[in-house]
Amino acid sequence: ARSVLNSSAFCTKLVMRPLCLSLFLIQFVRLSRQQFPRSCTTPEALQSKQCCPVWPGDGSVCGARSGRGFCQDVVVSDLPNGPQYPHSDVDDRERWPLVFYNRTCKCAGNFMGYNCAECKFGYFGVNCAESRESVRKNILHLSGSDRQRFISYINLAKNTISPDYMIATGTYKQMNNGTNPMFAEVSVYDLFVWMHYYVSRDALLGGPNNVWEDVDFAHEAAAFLPWHRVFLLLWEHEIRKLSGDFNFTIPYWDWRDARSCQVCTDELMGARNPLEPNRISPASIFSSWKVICTRPQDYNAREVLCSGEPEGPLLRNPGNHDQSRMSQLPTSADVEFVLGLRDYETDSLDRRSNMSFRNTLEGFASPQTGIAVTGQSTMHNALHIYMNGTMSSVQGSANDPIFLIHHAFIDSIFEQWLRKHQPARTHYPASNAPIGHNDGYYMVPFIPLYQNGDYFLTTKALGYEYSYLLNPSQWFLQEFLTPYLDQAQQIWPWLLGAGVLGALIAAVIGVTLAKTCGLKPKRNKHSGHGERQPLLSSSEEEASTSYQTTL
Repeated sequence: ARSVLNSSAFCTKLVMRPLCLSLFLIQFVRLSRQQFPRSCTTPEALQSKQCCPVWPGDGSVCGARSGRGFCQDVVVSDLPNGPQYPHSDVDDRERWPLVFYNRTCKCAGNFMGYNCAECKFGYFGVNCAESRESVRKNILHLSGSDRQRFISYINLAKNTISPDYMIATGTYKQMNNGTNPMFAEVSVYDLFVWMHYYVSRDALLGGPNNVWEDVDFAHEAAAFLPWHRVFLLLWEHEIRKLSGDFNFTIPYWDWRDARSCQVCTDELMGARNPLEPNRISPASIFSSWKVICTRPQDYNAREVLCSGEPEGPLLRNPGNHDQSRMSQLPTSADVEFVLGLRDYETDSLDRRSNMSFRNTLEGFASPQTGIAVTGQSTMHNALHIYMNGTMSSVQGSANDPIFLIHHAFIDSIFEQWLRKHQPARTHYPASNAPIGHNDGYYMVPFIPLYQNGDYFLTTKALGYEYSYLLNPSQWFLQEFLTPYLDQAQQIWPWLLGAGVLGALIAAVIGVTLAKTCGLKPKRNKHSGHGERQPLLSSSEEEASTSYQTTL
């Protein structure tokens, strides 16, 4: 009911009724199959440590009868991690996903998913045989309808319970080794908020506030860019399934040289509330959003995980940040310097790395020198600090939808670097990176499983592109011509109607003038000048008007 009410209010404000009707139908007719696959959250699955669900298409485990995949033992890498995390066997994310599952579906060919029911990134169709490249566009260049579609889809995701996944609200130990499952339902959007929290949370060592903070399985080291690449691809994929629009792509915000938050308008990501500067304008749908997973200190004190419960409104106050952390948004020159760095990782392989492309782009090194800095936030980190609100805290930052369009642009810079330097996979660290970041480590907490090194490759292999990286003619078509054609397609009925109405009015005026001016004048047989006949006359027998009369 909450989903329907919120979506209805949004449709009244922004979205065309036909689009809203289609979204509501999708919500109601989609079957609920309740980041852990719903079918793998039972005591039986947890105690057997097997997550190999049946594919409904043929009724077999992992779609084995149809050749989609099979249930296989999970083999994790034994290569050493870096010294940043000195513990072992205390955190569920170590040697992911073995604490929870040691057997999962291994999909064949172009199939993907926890039960091999879906297609790999870049493939479509019933049998995943159609290869197609999608284009992510600049959000500032989207047509009005595309902007509304993007906003409506993410709001739909915020208000729709995930049919496929649940979130863990306790550790495996707190679940009594699987006999007492602790999972909760969550919306499609908040599922990804929770995953970002879970991958970056502190390690619970036992006892109130007894935590290890220097651990993050997706930030401050090599996996930062591949992990967020997969995160965005999965988010995009879930929105496509939810909306039924398989042409949907996440737009990006090109913030180079920006002097303000260009996307902080009510037509896009929400303007500032004039009465409460830390809140979103009430004219934006995002003003009604509630955040989750934003109280890590509270969780640590109580030795619990984020439960997915609402924790208050979305906060944002762009530009009113700590100026000592960052003085301005990144510039074009900053991006060009970062792209010139040849090494993906260097020396310590963490936030202290110098002349590292990854560390400088992430924002722990200067974009003028490449040297690691402390107490400063540059590049990627600078945008988070600039937003001065929910997005400024790592664990809860994905609550703000600006997170998506910001990280899409970060991903595009990663793509530029890959194309420019064309690094071999050996450039990605195979060992001694902080825990969770080695090439062969499975990304936390994704199921199905993805290895870091598998996504150290161009977007061309993953079925998507960025509009500003296209050749000039394609770029012009995608960024400028297509939005105008879309607008024209929407308003053509009005133009046609105006044309027909104009023609009718012109016809009426024409007929009126013809009747008014076409009255036959009386002939004066005796002209004052003594003329006996007109110069041009018509036959009175035919009752036709003269040339002058017609004119």
